[in-house]
Amino acid sequence: MPDRDVLMVIAEDGRVIEWQRLAEEIFGWSAEEAVGQSVVTLMRELGAGDRGRRGSLSDGAPVLVRPVLHGTSIVWQVRAAADAVSQQDVAVLKAMFTQSPVGIYVLDKQLRVVRMNTGTRWLRDTPMADLLGKRFTEAFELEDPEEELAVAHRVMESGVPVLNRLVRASPVPGLHIRRIYSVSFARLEGGRGDVLGLVASAVDVTERENALKRLALLDTVRARVGRRLDVLAVCRELVDAVVPAFTGIAVVEVIEDVVCGEDPPLVPVDQDVPLHRTAFRGRISAYPVGDVRPLPSGTPYSHVLSDLRPRLVPIDADSAWLAADPARADSIRRSDVHSLIVAPLALRGHALGVVSFYRHQHEDPFEEEDLQLASGVCAHAALCIDNARRYTRERTIAATLQRRLLPQRPATPSSVEVCQLHFPGPEGGGVWFDAIALPGARTALVVGDVAGRGVAAAATMGLLRTALHSIAALDLGPDELLARLSDTAIRLAAERAALPPGDPLHRESLTASCAIAIYDPVTLTCALARAGLSEPVAVFPDGTLSTLAVPPGPLLAGTGNAPFPATTVSLPEGTTLAMATAPLADEVLAGPLRPLLERGSERSLPELRDDITHALTHDHRTDERLMLLARTKALPPDQVLALSLPPGPEAAPIARAAARCQLDAWGVDKEIAFTNELIVSELVGNAVRYGAPPLQLRLILDEMLTSEVSDASICAPHVKHARTIDETGRGLFIVATLAEQWGTRYWDQGKTVWAEQQKRRVNRAGLVRDSRSWL
Repeated sequence: MPDRDVLMVIAEDGRVIEWQRLAEEIFGWSAEEAVGQSVVTLMRELGAGDRGRRGSLSDGAPVLVRPVLHGTSIVWQVRAAADAVSQQDVAVLKAMFTQSPVGIYVLDKQLRVVRMNTGTRWLRDTPMADLLGKRFTEAFELEDPEEELAVAHRVMESGVPVLNRLVRASPVPGLHIRRIYSVSFARLEGGRGDVLGLVASAVDVTERENALKRLALLDTVRARVGRRLDVLAVCRELVDAVVPAFTGIAVVEVIEDVVCGEDPPLVPVDQDVPLHRTAFRGRISAYPVGDVRPLPSGTPYSHVLSDLRPRLVPIDADSAWLAADPARADSIRRSDVHSLIVAPLALRGHALGVVSFYRHQHEDPFEEEDLQLASGVCAHAALCIDNARRYTRERTIAATLQRRLLPQRPATPSSVEVCQLHFPGPEGGGVWFDAIALPGARTALVVGDVAGRGVAAAATMGLLRTALHSIAALDLGPDELLARLSDTAIRLAAERAALPPGDPLHRESLTASCAIAIYDPVTLTCALARAGLSEPVAVFPDGTLSTLAVPPGPLLAGTGNAPFPATTVSLPEGTTLAMATAPLADEVLAGPLRPLLERGSERSLPELRDDITHALTHDHRTDERLMLLARTKALPPDQVLALSLPPGPEAAPIARAAARCQLDAWGVDKEIAFTNELIVSELVGNAVRYGAPPLQLRLILDEMLTSEVSDASICAPHVKHARTIDETGRGLFIVATLAEQWGTRYWDQGKTVWAEQQKRRVNRAGLVRDSRSWL
């Protein structure tokens, strides 16, 4: 490609042998006209001022002539000098050095300022005459002069320019102001490639960089503040986000009621309202984090809580408001603070607290734009704090509701010793346990879990627990209890699905799991069924740990009508039964819990519970977990009377005589014994008339005096209201009137009708006492 700066090539005899396009544009001759002519003739004609020509070189315009080897001969190449190609180049350079707002500085090889433009505002506003001849780092007092010298030397050595490098100037004494410049370096080279120095350009980008910095800070605050629904955590996230990016010291103080989850007060806030110092980051804190106290009156902090207007406060030794709080004044003085912004944490006209931003030492003082930024930061933080406050309140309500719905004083049945281990979740939940006393000294052990968290899960748990207590009064087996409890859960799920679509609960399906074990201390057996939960674990008296093979059943409120299969196992006296919700049950057979349970037969239940709690103390899981521990007991044989009865009418007098004798041996009060004799007679008579042999009478003396009559018929007994002239039909009516409660329990080959009474025993002094004091 031909060189665009070449004008012509002249042979040794002075004839033009090449005439380039640039020569045509300048002189006006075409190549056909010029080639072959003498260059002297052409130049003479040019000097004569031929009017037909389109242009000419300006007088004195320099050209470059150099010999060039052309084949085997030497020719002369004439090219336009670089500064002679266009007059515009000269004009551009002149404008740049006189009118350009961009600072342009020519540096020699020693990096001294030798030329600079006069149309821009100089760094430091120093006259140009005072800058010329100085090294650029001395002339402009940069924040890190050694680094900038190293950059300049690298550009001079390598020739690779550095563009848009941000450089900070050192602060002006007494004003703490530092400007930011975008600086570019390029190497200056002569015509032969020799290094002449550097040219540097500088643009003041202080405002732009500060604006970008403010936007970046807002983005950081929005990304990092509010990730946790905890008021204290949100405040800590806030100070971590703004220090040191925006300020050197930050203090967050939140109204104490807000920290506790209560509604924030309206403005103006009373002077005696205490604020909780929730977060601090900086050098010296006037008060420790966690301190609770009202803000001092007459200060910017209290003024902000009166009108929710942020304030930019310059601080000096004459600031009168510092005397209102000596501790803060001392920390401000010791930290060398010179500028303060106090901004409110507020939402919808309610005050949540205040945030104090301090700049100290060599930091730039706050500006009005920083006041707007602080307000934006605090607005986002206030929204996050309010969300955390609402969450804290709901969590407190859910935890309180759950705590109230769980057994306040766990039942202490005589047939089992019960101890529970509960790890509450952060939001409250739906786990529950129960130990329900059943007729015949039996106990129903229950562990359940409603999916979900918060108030909804706790309320659903309370409904299911109440329903289970009502169903348990029917004296059903664990499989039938779960079936009826599932029916209740299905109805609750249908009610939830019928809620308006906008209700958050409408989108949450209701599922629950439950396990029920009914222990009989007379037969030393336990009937178990489960819906969704893991299999229970039994630790036998010899220390053997075994998982009880209980067939799985579907979740409560699950789809379909799958049954809840039950199984019955033998549990000797002293066996420890462990029933747990899923997260904790998975750890029973593995990890630290297995050896603890295996040694559990040697320790009391409270000690075993404490061991398990200690083993799980360092577990950082946040899900809710519960374990119910139950240690079986056997009812002493002398507290049980079992008697087979004939199928005929003679069964009633035999039963009455046996009951009278046994109750006398137990020392039961004669009035109670007489009532029991009548109850036994009616139960036996009803079985003889409507039941089927074999018949059996069983009396159990425990917390209650229980009378049971069993037969092989599955016909359901019911109370009749006989007329005055009827001679029969009053048996169960009499039983229902005399007994505390009565009912029917079905089994594979028949049923058992039972009735319970309060029992008392009379001592030798004639005082009436509960029979437990004699057993």
